[in-house]
Order: sequence, then structure tokens, then C-alpha cells
Amino acid sequence: MRPLLALIAAAGALLLAGSAAAEPVAAAGYRLETVHVPGAAFAGLARDGGSLLVTELASGRLYRRGEDGRLQPFGPVFPHGPDVIGDPTGPYRVARVGAELIVAQGWTPASAEADPRDHSLVAIDAAGKTRIISNDFWNPFDFVAADQGFYVVDAARNSVEHVRSDGRKRTVVSFRRLPQAADTLQNLSPTEFAADSSYEVDAVPTGIALHERRLHVALFGGFPFLAGAGTVVSIPTGGAPEPRLEVDGLNAPVAIAFANDGGMFVLEHGTYDQKQGFAKGSGRLLKIDAATKSRSTILDGLTRPVSVLVWDARQLVVSDLAGNLYLLTLQ
Repeated sequence: MRPLLALIAAAGALLLAGSAAAEPVAAAGYRLETVHVPGAAFAGLARDGGSLLVTELASGRLYRRGEDGRLQPFGPVFPHGPDVIGDPTGPYRVARVGAELIVAQGWTPASAEADPRDHSLVAIDAAGKTRIISNDFWNPFDFVAADQGFYVVDAARNSVEHVRSDGRKRTVVSFRRLPQAADTLQNLSPTEFAADSSYEVDAVPTGIALHERRLHVALFGGFPFLAGAGTVVSIPTGGAPEPRLEVDGLNAPVAIAFANDGGMFVLEHGTYDQKQGFAKGSGRLLKIDAATKSRSTILDGLTRPVSVLVWDARQLVVSDLAGNLYLLTLQ
């Protein structure tokens, strides 16, 4: 099985046409390579044997990078386009599960007609035929296969759902709204938020990962997306699903993955400005030590990152909405 960076080198100028505007900075000991595709909006990442699978929101396609290093679209075109706030929606995530590819498809684009695949979990077989497992979601942002089905994050319902392959579904946990500090809110609008007022935002679960029989869920935190308001919590796959705090003080965490040593990678979408949106270069990839819970920055200076994939013991991949794949190799 060829290393991921060897596949990138084989792609050469084909994938590097048009470079990213600014290069993020990797931590000491890591080598960083950037693959940029103009006009793309990369989202989900998954490994399929020796191939890298990528979901692309601007075209609603799935892409595969095989042994020749070329990025090729395949499969159906999923509904895609800007949502009601102008962000891209489409196939958010993909994963190989047995003989099928499973895709988490986002909500209906603002300018599109309703489609049965909207807000759904979709299976694609080897012949390319699609099967809707369930479209009883509002915004299924991420999922993980387990327990004869899938644990699906419904970001709009603020919940984690378990759905079986036949579509039977149950709510595992509904997250409470997150309290915000009134003095922090005063910095946003001193006339709207009094010093002694209280304020809560939706939890907005995003990324999910299964580790040591616990589901770890990133809570992005709703508008106004305050700095440090995001958390990662975990719940057991069996028993009472009372969330346990794992990491706090995060800036809009959007994805989670686990290293071979048990450390947790957390991808921060960044800090938010009410006039300019998510600040350029404010996203980060953090690693949380399994024993001490100390955190270190692995990749800094990201703009609107979406997913992180642990390729193997030495290599990581990060995607963003500007058509960049960032590939890190531990030296």
C-alpha cells in the first residue's frame, strides 16, 4: 500500500495548478504539502484501501485518488448549492462500509427543488446504484458506522441519532443549549446584552468519532460563535447517554479523529467576526494528549477547514472549503 504523499507526488502539476492564497504552518517535526484545486470546496475525507475519498460541495460529487495520484469524480451528482446563509451544502461526508459507500447528504440548497436525497444517509453499491437509508434528518453533518448501523450527527436537531441499515432510527442524545458568559456577550453588543443577563446558544454538534466504546462529539456552538465556546463531549455507546466533557475552550470545533497513540485530533473552524465571518487563518488542527489532556497545535493558519483524516501512523489529511487538501507527514 503506497504512502499518501507518494500518490500526491504522482499527481504532479495536475493537482497543483493554481496555488492556495496563503500557506498554513505545520508544527516542528511535520512536513506539509498542499494540493489545491481551483473552484473546489472539499469537505469529507475517508480512506478506501489505498485510495483517498473526498466529497466536493461545489459540484456535489465524490472524488477518488488512486494509485496514479489523479483526483477523479465518480458516482452520482448529489444536490448541491448555497444554503440559506450562503454556505455550500451537498455531500458532507463519505465512508467505506463493507461493500457500500455511505454518504451523509446535507439539507436542501436554497435555490433548488426538494430531492429525496436531501438531508439523508445514502448508500452507493459497487454498481453505482444509490439507496436512501434514511432522510429523516434535518442536517446530517457527520456519521460513524457501529452497532449494526450508524451514529449520525444531526447538527440542526442538536442530536446524535442511531439509524440501522433498514432505516429504523432512534435518538441517542439531544444536547442541551450551551450557556454563554454575559460579560463576553457585552463585547459583541453592550446594548443588547446586560452585564447580569444570561444567554444560551444551540450546541450544534458537528464531528463525531468512536474511541474506546465512547462516541466523541464536537459541539461547534451556535451564533454568535464565541471564541472558546466550543467543546468536545463523549457518551457511551451503551447505557445512559449522559455527556462527559472531554475538551473545552475550543474555537468552533468541526471534526475529530484519533491517533494510534490514543491522542485526539480536533479541527477548529476558527474565530468569528460578525462583519467578516470566520476570520482567515484562524482555523487550527490541535492534538490533545491522551494522558495529560495537554494540547498542541499541529497545523495553524487554516481558513474554514472541514475534515481531518488519520491516514496512518505518520500521515494526516485536512480539507477546507477553498479547495485545499493539506497533507502532513511526521518526520
